[in-house]
Amino acid sequence: MLTTLEHLRIFVAVAEREHVTKAAEALHVTQSAASGAIAMIEARHDIKLFNRVGRRIELTEAGRVFLTEARAVLARAADAERTLAEFHGLQRGSLRLVASQTIASYWLPPTLARFHTRYPKVEVSVALANTESAADTVLSGAAELGFIEGEMDDPALAHWQVATDAMVLVSRHGEAPPVTLATLREARWIMRERGSGTRSTFEHAMRGMEIDPDLLDIALTLPSNEAVLAAVREGVGCAALSQRVVEAAVAARMVRILPISLPDRPFYAIRQIERYQSRAADAFLETIKPATEPGA
Repeated sequence: MLTTLEHLRIFVAVAEREHVTKAAEALHVTQSAASGAIAMIEARHDIKLFNRVGRRIELTEAGRVFLTEARAVLARAADAERTLAEFHGLQRGSLRLVASQTIASYWLPPTLARFHTRYPKVEVSVALANTESAADTVLSGAAELGFIEGEMDDPALAHWQVATDAMVLVSRHGEAPPVTLATLREARWIMRERGSGTRSTFEHAMRGMEIDPDLLDIALTLPSNEAVLAAVREGVGCAALSQRVVEAAVAARMVRILPISLPDRPFYAIRQIERYQSRAADAFLETIKPATEPGA
């Protein structure tokens, strides 16, 4: 029989008290169980741990050395249990997220701040990726949760809506002729890269207006919202962006929102359905809920 942690606890208790009965009482085990544990260790390793001197016992040299090691093993076991308890109570741990640019820059930070306030010992890292790359990151296991701007048709991913986002069309600030479907077809456009949720939402909206996005005059394709907004400010063309992205520029009269309504787009959370969801991920999703409930 292998030496177990319970055997070690009994041995240490007996060694510290130099008395089997007192050790058994302290551990709430029978005297025979305590004596049996000591006998099992001695028999397994063919070595004496105690000398019997009259009615008392004392450690042998091997017993003294073994006591030091046994205490160390029990301490490490206690540390291991404490670690699991801390993870269970979120007193430590880590959480890896991936999010599209608009979400990471404008929607996610308040949730990250609330989560940090509640669980300051949990380290959270956020990687940036467009919607398609974010899905790949979650599928590979490099991130436990993802937050994207478009639906994913992948049976390996669970996805559910966590927020909505107002989309607007913007141009450089200044006087401009009335906006019609014809002027939208003739305008120059600044676009996000393919695979971006912002671009796919815009293209879907254009098709809803019976405008083929493949026939638009695309002046620039840029990899970030900020780059697109900067190009709009310089008068390169028009763009579709999240209202969150353009609010400051509109207030500063650097760009204007065109009077064309676009449908709101949903923000989704995604996770790989076959992987265990950590308590940190559970807690993070709970932190999102107050911000996504009606009236929040």
